[in-house]
Amino acid sequence: MSTEKSSSVIPFVVRAEGSGVAQRLTTAGTPAHVFETDAYPAFGGRDAAPSPLFYALGSLTSCNQVTASLVARSLGIQLGAWKLEAQGDLDTAVLVKGAPGNANFDRVVVRATVETDATAEQFATLVSETERRCPVTQLFKRSGVVFENVWTRASLRDDARAAAPVANQPSS
Repeated sequence: MSTEKSSSVIPFVVRAEGSGVAQRLTTAGTPAHVFETDAYPAFGGRDAAPSPLFYALGSLTSCNQVTASLVARSLGIQLGAWKLEAQGDLDTAVLVKGAPGNANFDRVVVRATVETDATAEQFATLVSETERRCPVTQLFKRSGVVFENVWTRASLRDDARAAAPVANQPSS
């Protein structure tokens, strides 16, 4: 097995400091982004910031949108407005009480509605390729959680079509 990094590998680094169950996290790089986490009082927190579980689900929705935008470009289709929801069902018995088992979500469902000019076949490819290529989706799927991906195709609004760049148009 080679230990050399591919030129396409980008390291993502987060540094954190905290006390109790709250943390302040900073991304490496420029610009650095700062965000905070906390937990519900039942988990020992003050609920002063989103829990890490909300960030995990938010990462899932946003990574799907970013990945689908890359896939759409390669398919030559336009995407407009998005509506996404991720739900993770967590049995807290392992986390809170130390019960035997897996502390993972039991089930995660992603629901996405996206405006697009894609045909039904192109949309099916968009969904399957996004699921295959999205790093956060793969983290969830490979963890063994029951994963459901429910996408709905909506018509692209006329204002989105007008705003989209037209390829191969001669300049004046």
